[in-house]
Amino acid sequence: MAFTFKKRSNLPGFGLALGYTVLYLSLIVLIPLAATFLKASTLTWSQFWHIAASPRALASYRLTFGASLIGALVNLVFGVLVAWVLVRYSFPGKRLLDSLVDLPFALPTAVAGIALTTIYSPNGWLAIALTFIGLPFVVRSVQPVLEDMDKELEEAAASLGANRWQTFFRVVLPTIVPAALAGFAMAFARAVGEYGSVVFISGNMPMRTEITPLLIITKLDQYDYAGATAIAIVMLVVSLLLLLPINLLQKWSGSREEKTTELVPQSIEA
Repeated sequence: MAFTFKKRSNLPGFGLALGYTVLYLSLIVLIPLAATFLKASTLTWSQFWHIAASPRALASYRLTFGASLIGALVNLVFGVLVAWVLVRYSFPGKRLLDSLVDLPFALPTAVAGIALTTIYSPNGWLAIALTFIGLPFVVRSVQPVLEDMDKELEEAAASLGANRWQTFFRVVLPTIVPAALAGFAMAFARAVGEYGSVVFISGNMPMRTEITPLLIITKLDQYDYAGATAIAIVMLVVSLLLLLPINLLQKWSGSREEKTTELVPQSIEA
């Protein structure tokens, strides 16, 4: 039985576009990942385990993933709040505030690290840097969903006797959950791989404040390429295992949202 691709569009150029897509992903993603695994394969299993599960590496994993999770959770809450304020309210300086949300995208991470170190380094607030670089992902993911949301749904809920909190949790929140989860996943992934802003504020003390990206850089400076790729593979696998349930939850929330949207007009008519 011949294998065929399912075309979702009648527009021409499917084969050429698919070819460029595969080529681009191969050059940017697949080939570098394959080279990472190929370099790590020069180690025996015992050598790989000795490097990847060393006390210093385990301490860096706990700090990196723990601080990234805290920063992403903070962004999930306050990013939704910022997006809500920017969409639903008009106030002086709104455009300036909206522009400042994208500042972490434009500001070099080293500059952000130096600025944050001046203020927060004595207190050791590592998660502040991860919150700073991840906030735009949540805001920019939720903001367009709120802008496109039909306000008649909120008005219908209010006319049926729902207060503001009930309207938010039963009408607004289910709509923005997929976008918020997507922003959370991107903020978490960005925080896990962050180096420039964190290296200035963390203190870089092994077993205490050393992040995994810094440990990888340290091994590269020592020309231990196999050891660096071994730790990088652990980071890659753990990140994929953490992002997979988030993406599945996002897909489930999206299908649930579609069902809710279909049922709302029927409820209003009844």
